[in-house]
Amino acid sequence: MFSPLEQFEINILIPIHFFGYNFSVTNSTIFMILTLIFCNSLIYMIAKNATLVPTKWQTSIEFIYSFVFNILYDTVGKLGVKYFPLIFSLFMFILTCNLLGMIPYSFTVTSHIIVTFGLGFSIFLGVTILGFQEHGLSYFSLLVPSGAPKAMIPALVIIETVGYIVKPISLSVRLFANMMAGHTLLKIIAGFGWSIFSFGGIFYVLGFIPMVILVLLIGLEFAVAGIQAYVFTLLVSTYIKDAIHLH
Repeated sequence: MFSPLEQFEINILIPIHFFGYNFSVTNSTIFMILTLIFCNSLIYMIAKNATLVPTKWQTSIEFIYSFVFNILYDTVGKLGVKYFPLIFSLFMFILTCNLLGMIPYSFTVTSHIIVTFGLGFSIFLGVTILGFQEHGLSYFSLLVPSGAPKAMIPALVIIETVGYIVKPISLSVRLFANMMAGHTLLKIIAGFGWSIFSFGGIFYVLGFIPMVILVLLIGLEFAVAGIQAYVFTLLVSTYIKDAIHLH
């Protein structure tokens, strides 16, 4: 790789064209399928072999389960419990995609805005439908802040409408930008350190400086992978809360 951005290139592995549409299998497709297989297999095997005294893997899944459940319950309340399967699936999918992207020569699915926007827009659409199912046309009251002066309502409605429409964009850009920026920085630092080592001599010693920075950044990137899954899940829970409880 000569460019830090080459790691994000989508390559067609199995060309499939049907009625003028491109349904080709790409490296992004493969890693999303691997993510689904890994998550489903891991949870199935742990649930099937669950014991009273949990193993390390069972403890990890139970911790994630409780963690995500508490996010949803604390944000939405009892009415949000029925949406737990969606929230848990989102968290596991995003977290696994982020962590798989940390493996050398792998592919980071969440570093592509088309993937994160697809998630964000589908959630936005579903939450909007949920809001109208729960409240009917009264759902539009979400665009009018409670207690606002009547003279300011027209301007506030415009502002709230714009803010509501950009939700899927902000949701998707936040995840995409953090993952892409982090992986790009890792590639730049790694390339810089390798270039210094290639000079030989005293540069062997100097080359350890960017390598130390790289190790620290890798640790930070692992943390970001988890934080971004948490933030995405928390924001989706907040959108569900707004759809159910309005203001």
